[in-house]
Amino acid sequence: MPEPIVDELLAPITAGAAITPYLAVAGASAAIVWYEEAFGAHLLYDPVVMPDGRIGHAELELAGATFMLSDESSHIGVAAPIPGEAVPVTVHLEVADVDVVVDRAVAAGARLERPAADYDYGRNAVVRDPFGHRWLVSAAPRGHGLRHGDIAYVSLWVDDPDRAALFFSAVLGWTYSPGSGARGRQVKGLNIHHGLWGTEDAGTLFCCFAVDDIVAATERARSAGGIAEEPHPEPYGLVATCTDDQGVGFALFEPPDAGLLRAASKATGVRPGDLAYVTMEVVDSGRARAFYGRVLGWHFSSGRVAGGWHVDAVMPMVGLSGGHEAATTIPLYVVDDIAFAVRAVRRAGGSATEPETQPYGITANCRDDQGTRFYLCQF
Repeated sequence: MPEPIVDELLAPITAGAAITPYLAVAGASAAIVWYEEAFGAHLLYDPVVMPDGRIGHAELELAGATFMLSDESSHIGVAAPIPGEAVPVTVHLEVADVDVVVDRAVAAGARLERPAADYDYGRNAVVRDPFGHRWLVSAAPRGHGLRHGDIAYVSLWVDDPDRAALFFSAVLGWTYSPGSGARGRQVKGLNIHHGLWGTEDAGTLFCCFAVDDIVAATERARSAGGIAEEPHPEPYGLVATCTDDQGVGFALFEPPDAGLLRAASKATGVRPGDLAYVTMEVVDSGRARAFYGRVLGWHFSSGRVAGGWHVDAVMPMVGLSGGHEAATTIPLYVVDDIAFAVRAVRRAGGSATEPETQPYGITANCRDDQGTRFYLCQF
């Protein structure tokens, strides 16, 4: 089973990023621990430790982006802010749930400067961390977090949705609400709308992509050699069922206020059970890149894995792998203890490789008890 091609997108510099915050703090070792516990950040590499024990350089990933920090140093003219005094810079942190992040930060010792509130441009709050840095924590208005080309919805296609629901509940802790029919389930509380669907075409992840103009997008799909049904209204927007030029099914989605789709965004944070990455295995990657580039405006960068590509600035993150006999789309889910999760997979009747350390985390390649492929990752 090939490795998920996520290393490029989870590398130290986020695709498309031009500016990376570099924080000076008094007590960098303690700050690293605080940012991990309060904001859910994690170290990308072992920090550079100076002979006197101070941190000379550290890189952390937070909500899909990178920031750096070091201890203050008068030798190079780098000074940490003084807690309680004014600062010249505010760090903007975009998250899925402002209230959860702010409450956790305050419980860990941050000072609340502006409580969470809703504005036309989204919900936000301001906190000052114990090291003096000011953070503007924000989320886009509900339903406006999508960009053109993002994955708006996924459905894991399985033979038996009841068996799948039991399996993933045991492995990932998922809970469910009814789906659109007897063959469907909706997974509650994830970072993306996620369903289970019982179908004969089992063993893949079905993706629905957000677009700003569904009529134009369906026309592009047809002109690119695919098939696209006429858009039809649903309570949440317009949807069109499509097939690409290699026979892979997908859907297009235009929300009711598609004009508010954002042109740019940073990744939202992920929690255990969330979908963090999607690997699209295809027969011909050149044709796939041409098709989705034309229909969704995707741009691609070459990956480290032979035949692998990653899609720039798309959420959840997407990789493309060519040269396969048949097309399969494979999800990667986040866990907080990969060893425990692997044991849970096996106890539930699935299979899992031994965890392996990658540059971006610890992964395992898995199949559920019906043979559906997926990855687990502990970041």
